[in-house]
Amino acid sequence: TKAAILKALGHPIRFCIVEGLLQGEQHVTTMVDCTGVPQPTVSQHLNILKSAGIITYKRDGNHILYSVCSDEAAKIVKALA
Repeated sequence: TKAAILKALGHPIRFCIVEGLLQGEQHVTTMVDCTGVPQPTVSQHLNILKSAGIITYKRDGNHILYSVCSDEAAKIVKALA
């Protein structure tokens, strides 16, 4: 729902993650460097974004690549960025 998307994007770190993912697929290590928070914290935020249906992921060997799958979330982030 729109409320769930807004709630998930309401945290600055999650907003930053989605904003970065709009530039293209990323690994967690890239997000850690960008946000400046530890990997476990980034992973917790990624789980919230996945649960809200904002991002998706695919395996790339031993790594996981994340990307935005919600057009609504993308529009919101682009409007506010």
